[in-house]
Amino acid sequence: MSIRIALLAIAWLASVGASAEVRVVIDSPAPGQTLEDHVHQARIEGRASAETEAPDVFDVMLVLDVSHSTRAASGSDVDGDGTIGLNPRHELLPPGAVAGDTLSTDPQDSILYAEMLAARTLLEGLDPNRVRVGLISFAGEVNPITGRRLRIDQEDAWLEMPLTSDYDAVRARLDSILARGASGATNFSAGVRLAIRELAGLSGARSMPRPGARRVVLFLTDGLPTLPAGKGNESDPGDKEAAIRAAELARKAGITVNTYALGHGALQYPKTVTEMARLTLGTFTPIQKPGDIIMVLRGVSFADVEDVVVTNLTTGDFSTDVSLNPDGSFTGFVPVREGKNRVRVSALASDGSKGAAEFDLLFDHQQFGGRAPMAELERIREQNKQLEIHRLEMDIEAFREQQRKELLLRAEPRSDPEGGVGDRTEAP
Repeated sequence: MSIRIALLAIAWLASVGASAEVRVVIDSPAPGQTLEDHVHQARIEGRASAETEAPDVFDVMLVLDVSHSTRAASGSDVDGDGTIGLNPRHELLPPGAVAGDTLSTDPQDSILYAEMLAARTLLEGLDPNRVRVGLISFAGEVNPITGRRLRIDQEDAWLEMPLTSDYDAVRARLDSILARGASGATNFSAGVRLAIRELAGLSGARSMPRPGARRVVLFLTDGLPTLPAGKGNESDPGDKEAAIRAAELARKAGITVNTYALGHGALQYPKTVTEMARLTLGTFTPIQKPGDIIMVLRGVSFADVEDVVVTNLTTGDFSTDVSLNPDGSFTGFVPVREGKNRVRVSALASDGSKGAAEFDLLFDHQQFGGRAPMAELERIREQNKQLEIHRLEMDIEAFREQQRKELLLRAEPRSDPEGGVGDRTEAP
């Protein structure tokens, strides 16, 4: 039994007794349609939504950190040239091997490039008829002498693209951000507040409001907030408070903020981004190797649907070969036999609720066919495999980090009532 099937089974058992709140709609095959292929696999397409009464349309604002630190190496071969860029500050390189201000030996493997590729990958899994996407970048100019904001009225976040269904325009703007490069400090508050203005259609917004759409922010950062208060090279309480207050405004506007912390400190649960997500009923995702954001953002769900499985009730075959997109749309394959097959598509929501749709599928085996269905099936299997490996690695890293913390706590000396130092605590 695979890890994914085992986890699904546990979640399914835990949800017994919960009301079926997940809506499942089958888009393909159409009723009465006969599928024909040379392989006994049927392609199923549809949509799942965790709220049966809510419209399945979304307005999503990508809020991306473009501060100076995003020039650092992401730990992945983002540009696919076969070489992984390294951060010289973390490596033993001979003096003079690279310029002193270099943060990645391959600039196209930087965190900034990883963010942009992650955004492009996200777009590939979205339906422009149901999901509008907007784009915001944030950083913050700093006076090189004082270390504080360059101007008191400066803008530290920029609307790169209003909410749109024109994904090609979003992609073009991502290229423009890359051409501009990364610089400056990090103003969380500015990014969130600008996203609220656009998603809520407030005064000055360039995005047209869409009544009934679920409004979501995907907030990516590699650090802590360092503006608007104090110096731009350090995070102080005023910066954190400003970000959390912005999140409170998002909650009042009915906007969910999902946060993604990129980098070595991600597993230490940075308070600001975890609180931003908690206040808005969003999710916080730590990503220790920033380059993994490309894969993680592909697997995100802002439709609150965690998993979809397809079962052939006629043959008893159970398939998890399903590609689940962030907006709840899915494409999957299930083994079938010639003739009539009774198929069930089941969906599991984040809160443990579930739903299903059943239908009859007619299949006619053909002797010859193309490679396209099998190639897509293999792509889905590989994608799901990589997502499961990443989730398992994150669980392992979180467990090890917890063990390290417990070890440090046990190793701390106790104060003796007489003023000396007591024995170290021992494991029970």
